[in-house]
Amino acid sequence: MTPKWRELADKLAEQIKRGDYPPGRQLPQIRELVAQGEGSKSTVHQAYKALEAEGLVTSSRGHGTVVRERVPLKRLGIARYDKAKWRDGDEVAFIADRVASGRSYRRNEQTQTVSLVEAPPAVAAAHGLPEGAEVYARARLVKEGDQPTHTLTSYYRPEHVEGTRLVDPTPGPAGRGGGFRVLYDAGYEIDHMKEELFARAPTPDEAKLLQLPPGEPVVELHRTTYTASGTVVEFAIGVHAASRFAWEYDFKVPDSAKDKKGQ
Repeated sequence: MTPKWRELADKLAEQIKRGDYPPGRQLPQIRELVAQGEGSKSTVHQAYKALEAEGLVTSSRGHGTVVRERVPLKRLGIARYDKAKWRDGDEVAFIADRVASGRSYRRNEQTQTVSLVEAPPAVAAAHGLPEGAEVYARARLVKEGDQPTHTLTSYYRPEHVEGTRLVDPTPGPAGRGGGFRVLYDAGYEIDHMKEELFARAPTPDEAKLLQLPPGEPVVELHRTTYTASGTVVEFAIGVHAASRFAWEYDFKVPDSAKDKKGQ
């Protein structure tokens, strides 16, 4: 049986999507919905929290619960790394997300700084380097218009990227096709990658940089990118505003039992 708060959340979500509550409109006060018979104070509160978790509304003291100006970006999974997008075209990963979401973009919505740094522990481990070895850090802040959506810092071994566009701090993607195309042209074609995701509270600096409302978590991404021979050519750490993305994965379901029989 569907909980009462879930039924109310679904009802309100449908009204928001239909335009009954347009972007920027405040939803009724909790006491108003209680008075209308929509449920107890706890039920309405849970429904509002669910809508906030789904990225449809934001809640803050003094402003109530307000419909978000835009629905979350679709953050593609495997499809965002399709070689046809960056090797044969000019659709780098953040642009692929915008295209899939039906949203406009400008290449300069990605800014960056590049520096030679001592490898943090996670970076050193991923690259198989001693802790403190020098790596290039390519740090990007990605925005949609004026609103930041996420940060992404890629770490590279100097011998893989020295003299390439990946160490050029010019704002925007690293030329046509972005970083993966640069690696491809340098002889390091990406073959497979591993992504790890986890949610956490933001640091004060992250909350300020990403312009997060109070209480909003972030989703941290660790991406390890390999060549066919198993060489790690990039280790990246991303920090995403949780409510600004809807994560989507589309993949073939494995059947390890069938694979073993075929060996």
